Amino acid sequence: MSFDLVLFGGTGDLAWRKLLPALFQAWRHGSLPPGGRIVGVARDALTDADYRALIGSRLAVVEGEKRPSAQEFERFAALLEYQRMDLSAPADYQLLKDKLEARGAETVVMYLATAPGLFTTACEQIGAAGLATPATRVVLEKPLGHDLASNRAINAAVRGVFDERQVFRIDHYLGKPSVQNLLALRFGNALFEPLWRRETVASIEITMAEQLGVEKRGAFYDGTGALRDMVQNHALQLLCAIAMEPPINAHADAIRDEKLKVLRSLSPWTPATLAQGVVRGQYTAGQLAGGQVRAYGEEDGVAPGSTTETFVALRTGIANWRWAGVPFYIRTGKRLAAREAHIAINFRPTPHPIYRTPLGAANRLVIRLQPRDGVALHLFAAQEKRGAAAVQALAPVQLDLDFEQRFGAERVGAYERLLLDVIAGRLNLFVRADEQEAAWRWVEPIMQTWREQDERGEGPRPYAAGSWGPSAASTLVARDGNTWIEEC
Repeated sequence: MSFDLVLFGGTGDLAWRKLLPALFQAWRHGSLPPGGRIVGVARDALTDADYRALIGSRLAVVEGEKRPSAQEFERFAALLEYQRMDLSAPADYQLLKDKLEARGAETVVMYLATAPGLFTTACEQIGAAGLATPATRVVLEKPLGHDLASNRAINAAVRGVFDERQVFRIDHYLGKPSVQNLLALRFGNALFEPLWRRETVASIEITMAEQLGVEKRGAFYDGTGALRDMVQNHALQLLCAIAMEPPINAHADAIRDEKLKVLRSLSPWTPATLAQGVVRGQYTAGQLAGGQVRAYGEEDGVAPGSTTETFVALRTGIANWRWAGVPFYIRTGKRLAAREAHIAINFRPTPHPIYRTPLGAANRLVIRLQPRDGVALHLFAAQEKRGAAAVQALAPVQLDLDFEQRFGAERVGAYERLLLDVIAGRLNLFVRADEQEAAWRWVEPIMQTWREQDERGEGPRPYAAGSWGPSAASTLVARDGNTWIEEC
């Protein structure tokens, strides 16, 4: 299948850090369809040779086995071309149209790896230039808007040019092997389905922790914050994967219909739940393994006195028969104690214990997302003691599956998987417009409450870099008699 993949923002950070390395890996693995071409689009005055040299210099710093050899990159670079474009100039779109029509590829992918503020302009110009044919697909990166109204405006502009089946809204967490295995674990094994419900599950924790600060993205992050950057998209998509009902089949809309039901079933916010169920934090100076780090307010690009949150913890529930009464905890933040992302399914204790178990220990299924992905099942086993007449106590043990060790070379990176799905036209791992709107609708009361708190001078709670966030996050789960996984 011949294809043209047009990277708007082809010289930008996302293109050279994520997209082009992923396309190179797909080419190296032999999974990139033959007859492909990658066209970088940006304002820079570059030739094809200049663009190839630029991308080659960036890929040369990729770590480990993903770095291409000189010979490999020379062959891969034959796929790369460049087009200088001003995204607001209609004449430039006509030049792009001439370039694409001259080749006549079966599929054309328009990947908008640009600032979100350019999405509407780019889509409208693509439509006006006649570039939105039935063979065209458009890929949109997050964040898609900064609130419900702006999200609706962007989606309306996109729908004015493309059918929904042509729109691929990327959430790279959905491409992670561990998330794919979460769905396989749930819907491919009879073992877990009878346990996946309120009668046996005590609570569910989703943690996405980073040790890094805002790095060179201070100006972007200061206008975004952890709620928009991580919760509204990544965390809620993970929650949907955990909580959704089994779809009737593996088709895209069957899966997305079930995810939408979860989002619409999230417990609505009230003044009481907003006061007790949401914690907002911002990191102060602290000590990490690499040494002393500065506070968020001292980072480059951050406005003086900024109240942007770098940490969010919240408690919610799902108002349906499967999950009624089960607390779901979401936690994400920067400059935390570890780089770690996981989902923990905490099971209820046995109804009548006849053995002693360690304080705070529980049967638990942990799906690890990073830094290494895998699944661990925490159980209890008899703790034999020499000379004991009978077993009186249990010791915690775990069954551990490391996906990298088990599948090794067979594994596919998140962006590699998602880009191949776009080219093939598979929508299963992409977010539908109504899902996004439901997610924005749910987080808007939190944003409104924080605006009101800012007006009263009640900013985010401080927490030291290198910690696990404000102490209020521990209080949030302790009210239910629970703890975060690292506190067990």
